[in-house]
Amino acid sequence: MKTIILGPPGTGKTTTLLDLVDEFIRAGTNIKNIGYFSFTKKAAWEATRRAEEKFMIDAKDIPNFRTLHSFAFRTLGMKKERVMGHGDYRDFGVKMGIPIKTAWYSQEDGIFNSDNEYLRLINKARVLEIPVLDQYDKNEHSMDIERDVLYLIDQELKRYKQEKGLYDYDDMLEKFIKSSVSPSFDVLFIDEAQDLSPLQWRMVRALWKKADKTYIAGDDDQAIFRWAGADVDTFIALKDEVDHIDTLNQSYRIPGGPIHELSQQIIRHVSNRYDKDYVPRQEQGDLTRYSDVTQVDMSHGEWLVLSSANHFLDDIKELCELQGWYYSHKHRNSIKLDLLLAIQTWEKWRHGEQYLPVASIKNIYSYLGENVTKGYRTGKTMDENEEGGYSIEECSADHGLLTEAVWYKAFDGLDTDTENYIRNMLANSEKITQQPRITLSTIHGAKGGEADNVLVLPDITKSALDHNDMDPDELHRLFYVAVTRAKNSLHILEPKNYERAYVL
Repeated sequence: MKTIILGPPGTGKTTTLLDLVDEFIRAGTNIKNIGYFSFTKKAAWEATRRAEEKFMIDAKDIPNFRTLHSFAFRTLGMKKERVMGHGDYRDFGVKMGIPIKTAWYSQEDGIFNSDNEYLRLINKARVLEIPVLDQYDKNEHSMDIERDVLYLIDQELKRYKQEKGLYDYDDMLEKFIKSSVSPSFDVLFIDEAQDLSPLQWRMVRALWKKADKTYIAGDDDQAIFRWAGADVDTFIALKDEVDHIDTLNQSYRIPGGPIHELSQQIIRHVSNRYDKDYVPRQEQGDLTRYSDVTQVDMSHGEWLVLSSANHFLDDIKELCELQGWYYSHKHRNSIKLDLLLAIQTWEKWRHGEQYLPVASIKNIYSYLGENVTKGYRTGKTMDENEEGGYSIEECSADHGLLTEAVWYKAFDGLDTDTENYIRNMLANSEKITQQPRITLSTIHGAKGGEADNVLVLPDITKSALDHNDMDPDELHRLFYVAVTRAKNSLHILEPKNYERAYVL
């Protein structure tokens, strides 16, 4: 029996799937005979974490909650040292005389990333399971790519891996499909099915052939990885193969009013989709539009800022630094937490806090530079076990400390921009935590995320605009995902170029 579970934004898809897992366990199914596979490592980890809490068990007791790549790797008994890494790709590039600075499969989603377009085309052809020259003929690449060279690199890469005994993420799936090692599951769950590539769909079919019951969960309206080879059309076509289709129809994220209305206006433009609807929360959300970035006030609350490409976020980064707002971008905080804590503890220390533990003092010393005598900068002269720590007077007398000046004079290695940014943060009483309250991200990077307040930049690249002529559904889905991250308020900044913008 196969069932599709459609989960519109915020409808609690993971919770629903784990409730089903719970029902099967209560009915006598061993959890080790349940397979739960997700497109992204993040989603697989989240399902595992929730299962640990829900069922009061350890992760080792649920070995089959993972990504498809991870499951193939583990089942086939592959070794980490045989997986193609940065160094292997760079070595291959040197042998071929082509520049390869980066080439790697994301640990989060298994998507291949590289600065070399030849490698990207080769990978795209593999996940789509088409000849590399057929991918070339789609004209989805730059004009600099040569057809004959692409074919040669493809053949030589295969030869290189074979000679070195190496394999990549796609090899894992292909080897699994060709093998006969697929276990039999009492129940099989496939999450985020809208993002699976044709190659991943083949592995899924190999799994469900040996499963008594299969649940395929996802939302075609949130399929935004077609550029990486995702095949949402296969997910939609499954409606003719399954026994049941269940739609989760209550969103616990999307507020009623203009945010819900805008999201529905966007998604109705998609031509090929499951016909479905959901009920928003009773609380009414707010929609605000801005003509200029300086009008945006993110001084309070949790924010998620989304754009179609990272470079569109530059103005927002400048605004955050001017205003002293703590933010993260590309999984990096705007200021290292260690530096912020060093400043915070230094100011308390010199203003009367008697003693600091050695770990805090070492962190401070790492930023004091010439204000600590040579030979003392590592804090090795201090006893880690010293009860109560050390006073600033003790450090000045015995442990090389040369100053008691205010932090921006004492921390002599800081550049002017960093100093000004931190001073603005402190002046605005910006809360210093492990996770900044403002996150800047591409829409693709924020898939599955949410925030009380969401700011969307509708600018799009020329290449995205050109591609939109061939597949308009892709942009509609992308910005549908963007606006449905908002839990309370949605904010839209007018584009810099209306000719290159999505109309929201």
